[in-house]
Amino acid sequence: MSDVELAVTRAKALEALLAQAGAAGKGLHEKVTSAEGRLPPPLVKKLRFVATVRNKIVHEADYQRIDDRAGFVRACDEAEAELRALLAPAGGSLRRWVLVLAAVAVVLLAVLVWRLV
Repeated sequence: MSDVELAVTRAKALEALLAQAGAAGKGLHEKVTSAEGRLPPPLVKKLRFVATVRNKIVHEADYQRIDDRAGFVRACDEAEAELRALLAPAGGSLRRWVLVLAAVAVVLLAVLVWRLV
């Protein structure tokens, strides 16, 4: 995969995750700006780095290769993992509530059976 393909593909994936988190805008920088108040500053920094590299490789004719490809990939991987973790609690929270309610129902049923016996 070329560096251009890598930058575009990874930026698009991060944009999609940000959109799931309620971010708005046309590009990665705009989406980050719209959600900046809800994101941890280190994550914002990684996302801005990814967006800057993506814009540079796509728009600057003399920038043909990502200077620190491994660092770029690492920033993308970390940002993606952090965004997925931020999105996960909603589903995890629902599952926790279902488990709590099921446990309460079992306890109430046990108390009811115990009182009837």
